[in-house]
Amino acid sequence: MKPSTAPAPAPVLGDGHLHRLDAVLADTDRLLAAAYPGDAGTRQPVHTVYIPADRCVPALPAHWGREGLAAAAAQGSLTELAEVAGLDADLAAAVVPLVEAKLQTEPIEDLRLDFEDGYGMRPDEEEDTHARQAAAAVAAAVADGTAPPFVGIRFKCFEAATRARGVRTLDLFLAGLLAAGELPEGLVLTLPKVSTVEQVEAMVYTCERLEEAHGLEPGRLRFEVQVETPQLILAANGTVPAAQLIHRGKGRISALHYGTYDYSDSVQIAAEYQSMEHPAADYAKAVMQVAVAGTGVRLSDGSTNILPLGTPEEIRAAWQLHARLVRRSLERGFYQGWDLHPAQLLTRFLATYAFYREGFDAAARRLHTYVAKLEGTVLDEPATARALARFVHRGLLCGALTEAEVADGTGLTGVELAALAHPKAAAAVPAAPSAPSTSRPATS
Repeated sequence: MKPSTAPAPAPVLGDGHLHRLDAVLADTDRLLAAAYPGDAGTRQPVHTVYIPADRCVPALPAHWGREGLAAAAAQGSLTELAEVAGLDADLAAAVVPLVEAKLQTEPIEDLRLDFEDGYGMRPDEEEDTHARQAAAAVAAAVADGTAPPFVGIRFKCFEAATRARGVRTLDLFLAGLLAAGELPEGLVLTLPKVSTVEQVEAMVYTCERLEEAHGLEPGRLRFEVQVETPQLILAANGTVPAAQLIHRGKGRISALHYGTYDYSDSVQIAAEYQSMEHPAADYAKAVMQVAVAGTGVRLSDGSTNILPLGTPEEIRAAWQLHARLVRRSLERGFYQGWDLHPAQLLTRFLATYAFYREGFDAAARRLHTYVAKLEGTVLDEPATARALARFVHRGLLCGALTEAEVADGTGLTGVELAALAHPKAAAAVPAAPSAPSTSRPATS
């Protein structure tokens, strides 16, 4: 076949067409850049521990760690509990030392002092006192280095009956913290029982006024939204407020947390069947997951109120249930949940660390093959490579993996792994001088 002598085809769409497209899509470009920045790649706690606000003392996290280890010893050992949680002998041998060290050094990653359901309605003078005491306890823990990486309060909701009380408690708590010094880096505020986008906008307005009053940098105060009402999943006009509130929160929404029992009650599920794995719960959480996709807002699953207490058989059954639910959440893309008792810390960390270590070898091999452009049995695309990198990066941040293991398995440094896992975040941050490698990344 003779080669063609005809001139090569030339494009027919010139600069004028591209300028027209830029103009037509300018709003879309701005929306994607502003509203869908992607995950920041910073550390997300694997759990939130809720305690009544009047029980907070600076030594509480260490006390919970000791209580957790004591609960394991009372039933045999942590290695035996690992078997109860479904870990085989090899996996348990790798995970148990990590969990023991975790309970001795950082048993609680995120602590929420509760002025809502776990606290109840009390006289105003009593709650005022406890709000000030909570601020003092948090400030003391931060000062002496015993505070969890993330800590804050859940105040009462913005419904009419509790709105004034919730705002006052938040006001007193922040004032107490600021009187002691700067706000903790990991401060988290939780707005519960949200039913409408307007309640979120009211919280944004409240944050703005507090920042002005205390001379804080605009945007310093962010908050979680608890999804505990069906009205946040589907509004009366057929819209999805869970998605709208993120974009009308002015960048202040940090996470959506699923509230197992309030939501279950709202859709009239009988108490016996209220669970994190009920189909109604899965539907609500699927809506939440789609709502936050690409926004950088994070997700947390709820809790189980079946505590490891009672007879040995009841304790074992509760641990098995909790470990299974933690694993189920992780497999479904919910990397955080609530814990309500020190003995739940055991299965929280056993199941979480096992999840990452069990999947690490295969993920590391595929990442190494992708980055090195080697032939492999799986042809991974960039999106899959990002997912693999995010999996390994999360395992690194939560302490299930070390930087040495990651480097050996993937050929990537921690910085390179983070850039592959979160390319938008990496592109937005100027390059910085490299720092000495550590086995545990800093809290962000």
